[in-house]
Amino acid sequence: MTQTAVLLCGHGSRDPEAIAEFELLAAALRPRLPGVDFATGYLEFARPTIRDGLAALAARGARRILAAPGMLFAASHVKNDLPWEVNSFAADNPGIEVRFGRDLAIDPNLLRAAADRIAEALPQNGVDRSETLLAVVGRGTNDPDANSNIAKVARMLWEGMGFGWAETAFSGVAHPRVDIALAHAARLGFRRIVVFPYFLFTGVLVKRIYAQSDAAARLFPEIEFVKAPYLRDHPAVLDAFRERVEELGAGQPAMNCQLCKYRAQIVGYEGAAGAPQAGHHHHVRGVGDGHDHHHYRSTVMPGLDPGIHAPAMGGGGEDKSVDGRDEPGHDAFG
Repeated sequence: MTQTAVLLCGHGSRDPEAIAEFELLAAALRPRLPGVDFATGYLEFARPTIRDGLAALAARGARRILAAPGMLFAASHVKNDLPWEVNSFAADNPGIEVRFGRDLAIDPNLLRAAADRIAEALPQNGVDRSETLLAVVGRGTNDPDANSNIAKVARMLWEGMGFGWAETAFSGVAHPRVDIALAHAARLGFRRIVVFPYFLFTGVLVKRIYAQSDAAARLFPEIEFVKAPYLRDHPAVLDAFRERVEELGAGQPAMNCQLCKYRAQIVGYEGAAGAPQAGHHHHVRGVGDGHDHHHYRSTVMPGLDPGIHAPAMGGGGEDKSVDGRDEPGHDAFG
């Protein structure tokens, strides 16, 4: 077996359909990465866990593991929880090189996939795009840098696809929430509103977004509400994942940290700068599959400054209410 391996790191979900879609994407990605071993792992609610996935690859002979986050933006999961898992494993297995990659971020491939998903949902019924409002819905986190990326995605799709207007909304944590945003959008005078969940996979939150779109359609029957499909395993999404793995194998990619609240004192989040890395998923690691989960000791890699948050060797840590953990049954594939 090759000594280089790839671990695709997912968040996990209580929704089995979300796990199935993640595994389908992984299966489609696997042949695009010839010559390496391949596995998946999850932060919570599913198995194998991240640590179990890393251990399985090592047991099959891997001596260099490229851990790629299966997540759209760099919020606390990518800046904190996943690096903690990877660093803890690396500290316990010094003979194995583990590299941690960056998020998918705002990428031309993903914009192309988003545009295709939106376009395929538009009915050909005479309503022009100039008469259509696009509502882009993000996951929502307590990281303003990640949240702002949704606004940028919405703006680029708005201008690139020729819609009359665009609004952003979030499924949790950040504002405006979906119901408030759609009620506001309905009063702007557009004949059609396209609701587009900017998520990779289905899950509790995507289904809730679609239900909120249906509710808005009942409140405003004079407006056509269209539910666009999420990204899923679009070929351009697979291209983006392949590129992240390839850049990780060629060197250590760096996230754009200019506005990271863990590196700089961002307005309203000054206390997060320089926070030590800490994992927050111990209580739900592997939960949901009928197996007990395990606790691992917190580890900082030798020579690592706890206040430095880089994809390879560090992450950010702060309060426990990150990435929507106030939302019951949440998943954070997006």
